Amino acid sequence: MRPQLYFDETALSTFGIYISGEGTYNAPERSVREEVIPGRNGTLVIDNGRFENIVVSYPAFILDDFAANIKAARNYLSSRRGYVRIRDTYHPGEYRLGVYAAGLEIDTSGHGNIHGKFNLIFNCKPQRFLTAGDTPVTISSGASITNPTLFPSRPLIRVTGTGALSLGGVEMTITGTQEYTDIDCDLMDCYAGSVNLNRYVSIDGDEFPELAPGENVLVYDGPTAVQITPRWWTV
Repeated sequence: MRPQLYFDETALSTFGIYISGEGTYNAPERSVREEVIPGRNGTLVIDNGRFENIVVSYPAFILDDFAANIKAARNYLSSRRGYVRIRDTYHPGEYRLGVYAAGLEIDTSGHGNIHGKFNLIFNCKPQRFLTAGDTPVTISSGASITNPTLFPSRPLIRVTGTGALSLGGVEMTITGTQEYTDIDCDLMDCYAGSVNLNRYVSIDGDEFPELAPGENVLVYDGPTAVQITPRWWTV
């Protein structure tokens, strides 16, 4: 079976597009700042604690029904707004979040406009997210959740009921009468559906918790259940 590329969960083979994966193994650039200090040898490198976006390019080709397929593909790729999920069969169990970043420069030379080759270029967030990290896990108080990667992740925490909880050493208190509260550590926001609940959640130090590599202990008193979607990622 030919390698497949999925953009916003649609297989691009739907448009007769097949890909090569040699441009998909690169890693993102770490964001650092360099400073030269008079009288001090070398350069001071300050880590900003983040990675830059990465451009991911897929060499691609269409062999059949070229004119109709390339028109449909152009329209589909250009119609999506914002970050969407991008995955391929070269990296099973992983996906990126990216946007279609460029037009199409198509080479039909030597093919009589019957076949064509081109590059699909996406501007992607630096993470390679693990699909396993999208599965919510219900955790009892005193138990731990283990991060299998070398990078801290920013989970989605769903708390049923109210009370106090601690995750990774970060203390949180939830008040109010709502059935549940979602604490989104990536967006740094608290809500239930479309209802904002920030006023009902206090976090010590105003730092949302992260799941560090290895074990992370969860302790709570008051809530009837806590569910964590861990959002594991690598580079």
